[in-house]
Amino acid sequence: MNTDRKPPPTSPNTISGTLERITFHSEESGFSVLRLEVKGERDLVTVVGNAIDLHTGEWISAQGRWVTDRDHGRQFKADEIRSVPPSSLEGIEKFLAGNLIKGIGPSYAKKMVKKFGAEIFSIIEERSALLEQIPGIGTERRKKIRDAWKEQKNVREIMVFLHSYGISTSKALRIYKTYGERAIETVRAFPYSLAKDIHGIGFKTADAIARRLGIPADSPQRAAAGIAYVLNEATDSGHCALPTQELLNKSAALLEIDLPPVEAAFNQLLGDHEIVSEENLAYLPFLHFAEKEIAARLLSAASLPSVYPPIDFEKAASWVETKTKKQLAPSQRDALRTALSSRIAIITGGPGVGKTTLVNAILSILQAKKIRCTLCAPTGRAAKRLSETTGCEAKTIHRLLEYQPPGRYARGKDNLLECDLLVVDESSMIDIPLLQKLLRAIPEQSHILFVGDKDQLPSVGPGSALADMIGSGRIPTVHLTEIFRQAEGSQIISAAHEINLGKLPELPQNSDFLFVAKPDAGAIQKTVVELVASRIPKKFGLDPREDIQVLCPMNRGSLGTRQFNELLQNAINPKQHGGSSLTFAGTEFRTGDKIIQTRNNHDKEVFNGDIGRIVDIDEENLEVSILFETKKVVYDFREMDEVSLAYAVTIHKSQGSEFPAIVLPLSMQQYVLLQRNLLYTGVTRGKKLVILVGEEKAFSFAVQNNRTSSRHSRLRPLLESGKI
Repeated sequence: MNTDRKPPPTSPNTISGTLERITFHSEESGFSVLRLEVKGERDLVTVVGNAIDLHTGEWISAQGRWVTDRDHGRQFKADEIRSVPPSSLEGIEKFLAGNLIKGIGPSYAKKMVKKFGAEIFSIIEERSALLEQIPGIGTERRKKIRDAWKEQKNVREIMVFLHSYGISTSKALRIYKTYGERAIETVRAFPYSLAKDIHGIGFKTADAIARRLGIPADSPQRAAAGIAYVLNEATDSGHCALPTQELLNKSAALLEIDLPPVEAAFNQLLGDHEIVSEENLAYLPFLHFAEKEIAARLLSAASLPSVYPPIDFEKAASWVETKTKKQLAPSQRDALRTALSSRIAIITGGPGVGKTTLVNAILSILQAKKIRCTLCAPTGRAAKRLSETTGCEAKTIHRLLEYQPPGRYARGKDNLLECDLLVVDESSMIDIPLLQKLLRAIPEQSHILFVGDKDQLPSVGPGSALADMIGSGRIPTVHLTEIFRQAEGSQIISAAHEINLGKLPELPQNSDFLFVAKPDAGAIQKTVVELVASRIPKKFGLDPREDIQVLCPMNRGSLGTRQFNELLQNAINPKQHGGSSLTFAGTEFRTGDKIIQTRNNHDKEVFNGDIGRIVDIDEENLEVSILFETKKVVYDFREMDEVSLAYAVTIHKSQGSEFPAIVLPLSMQQYVLLQRNLLYTGVTRGKKLVILVGEEKAFSFAVQNNRTSSRHSRLRPLLESGKI
């Protein structure tokens, strides 16, 4: 920050003042609604316009004009909003106490201004040793303050450059965290790297920068970048590959150029081995190899006999029934026989069909034979539930494979797992890259048991591994369908099975599965908030934050997670006077907020979909502590783009988790996502209570709509071929 510049005087076209509150900020466009304390104005002034990386307490200068909005009254519409150093001692103190510089906070800001006055900026930057004259500031804190000042100055310069190309604040932060002080140099040298390296930045943003930097529309570099981007986007949509002509056509449409230069770039990428083509499908090389390796390892395991010690099946089955005091149904006995006689097997079925009973029977018999059994699941919540239902330790797959940043696993073909049986629960969630790494680490003599529900949503990542394994017919598979007596009393379970069969479930009164009919989105929204914040807690004694989860088909819209999170946060965890909070990219985070991790962070060992709670906000050091189950994880303020509020989450994000109660809004405004497997997955997340709130037409449409988009992959045909 240039500390020599003084804030311009207030004029009819320019206003300056202290930023007191960020009412709204769009990550995508940078559009912001700000509240400023301006000298001469009795009330806070509303300023609207595009802004970058602003923090409460900063001194803001805005150029523009006064307007009178029909709904919001008098406000200042800014053509330019920028942060400048404040000149008044009060402004300097507020600036230093804002969410910008680690190590200061309100207490030290007051002491620093009292000691050094208006010179404090130059002292921090050029003579930071003098800060140690202030009681409580030692060498370590002084260095933290100096380094934080330098970092925010570098970030601000980079953001000014990036924002001129339409890049929003949170994305600019990601760019800075990825490239550091070389951000501007890297972007200028090869802007298309942004679309590949930075989560959330698309090709169009990178391309706009490239075009401004003079890269021609038909350049080979641009065409190659467009092809790579389309293929990467396909993997984000669950595909392992794309049909070659579809890839070429989509790339040409994206680039808005004719096919010949795209075809030339494609052939060059093939020649450079940056793309692989097989059976008219174009792959990123790592996914092409992963499918082949997975197929080879699965077929090899399926071809081998069991190496368990001799087991008298009838004797073992009777023994385990006596031990567990649970009689096995004929279908479970058949499944038990398959699992004990096969080197690799799959157990699949919906809720209440006895998968847990069967797995416990298998484990009891094999542990009595001194077989080493290892259990794992894709997510922390799924692993915890597996531990609780089996009484055996279960780990996440990442933890089992001993993930080591940045991107390595200690367990693999050169350091195999030590087990005789590996049980993998919630297998429908496993994508192709993770399955490849898991299979590599399994000893050749080990048995493998996959457990999962093939009718749930497929993995978020590329592939449909469980469905492909089952569909190939090459892996011994047991389909459990009978709903057992202990589950028959649950309307949730019977409703889930009816939905899965395409039938509208019965809706008896006073059951654990309810449908509340509402005519429109407004009524649905209001009812959902009332149910979660008051009606369910009062009637069922459930904690609205810990026990009740709103599940939405999508993020956007009045019935999306973003809108519900804002409403539910204010209803369940309202802002307390003097309470700790931090605002990042327009979202206010408060102590006690329910939080979800939105992408894998292997360094912190938290993963996409993990749900936690904010237990502490350190406003001085700009750190947020989040408790995930029993593990506390500390986030730097600038890392808060990795999490979001979790009072409402998408059904996709809820996979692998169960909640005592769920509330699920359904409306025709969600038309594109109203499909059977989505609704089925959502309903099966509820253990004690499921309430659907919405339009009857939308409920019926979702149950009947069984059209799911197939994923481009060759795993199933590779397995069907039987060739290793």
